[in-house]
Amino acid sequence: MTQEVKIHPLVSPWGRFGLYSFFIDAPEPAIVDTGIASSPAEGMAPALEKLGRRIEDVRWILLTHGHIDHVGGARALWELTGRKAKVVIHEADAPMLRSRRAHVDEYLAGRAQYLNDPEGEAKVAAAGNAVIAGEMEPTLLVRGGETLSLGVDVTVSVHSVPGHTRGSVAYVLDGQNDVFVGDAVQVHGAANGFPGFVDPAAYRASLRFLRDEVRPRHLYLGHPYRRTDGTPYGVELDAEQARAALQESLEIEARVGDAACACLEAGLRDTDSPYSPFAQVAQELGYAGDPTLEPSPFFTTLHGHRTQFTQKS
Repeated sequence: MTQEVKIHPLVSPWGRFGLYSFFIDAPEPAIVDTGIASSPAEGMAPALEKLGRRIEDVRWILLTHGHIDHVGGARALWELTGRKAKVVIHEADAPMLRSRRAHVDEYLAGRAQYLNDPEGEAKVAAAGNAVIAGEMEPTLLVRGGETLSLGVDVTVSVHSVPGHTRGSVAYVLDGQNDVFVGDAVQVHGAANGFPGFVDPAAYRASLRFLRDEVRPRHLYLGHPYRRTDGTPYGVELDAEQARAALQESLEIEARVGDAACACLEAGLRDTDSPYSPFAQVAQELGYAGDPTLEPSPFFTTLHGHRTQFTQKS
C-alpha cells in the first residue's frame, strides 16, 4: 500500500444511540455495515457528499454480522450503488440477510424464553419489517481467511470472530492494521449496560485473538460501548485504547461467566424478579438495567451460558 487509506465514520440516527458505519476511501470504495433501511439515504449519502464522495461509487458492502442495525440498510445501499456493490457476509449470519423471519427465529430460540412477552414475536417481526430495507442474497459468503481486493494495492483480510453472533467477522485493512469488528468487542455493553453474546467460549477466544494476534492499530466499533465506570468509548480507538477495550472486555466476560456458572450450578429457579431465572447473576454483578429492552443482552448472554453449561453436563 503506497498511500494510507482514509477511514470515515458515518453515523445515522436511531433509537437510544446512533448507528455507525465506516467508509473505506479505497480505489474501490467500501462501506462497513449499513445501519437500518433509512441509513443509506438519510445518513450515509449526505455524509459522503460532504466528503466529496458519492454513494453511487461504493463497490463493497462489508457486513460484520447479521443483526438488523447492521444489515437493515444493505438492500437500500446496494440499490443506491446501482446494484454494483458486492455484498459480503459470513455464511453463518447470511440467513439474517436473506430473510426477515430469521430474526424472529433467533429471538424465539433464545431470549424469548425469559422475557415472557406474549407480543414479543409480533414486535420483533414488526421491527424487522420496519427497519430492514429488503431481503437479499449476498454476493460473497466468507468463513474467515479470505482476502478482498479494494482495487490497486488495497486489500482487506477477513477474520472469523464468533461470539456476539456465530458469524461475526473482523475486516482488517492490510498494511495499516485498521480493524472493523462491528459488535464483536462489547466491553461493558452499550445502552443496556451488559455485554451481549450468544457463545461465551467463542467470544472469549475471539477477544484474545484480536488482542494477541491482530493487535489493531485502530479499532472501529459498531457502537460507543461503555467502560465499567459507565463512560463510553468512541467508535474509533487508537492502539492503546483498543488494547484496553479488549482487555476490559475479557475481564467483564470472566466476571459474567463466573456469576453465570455459580447460578447454573446452584440450579435455576423462577422468581418474581425481572431477571428470573438469572436473578442471582444480576445481584452478584450489581446489574440494575432493564432486561426487557431489546435486544436484551442480559438474557441473550445468559442463555448462551446456559446452553454451554448444558452441553458440558
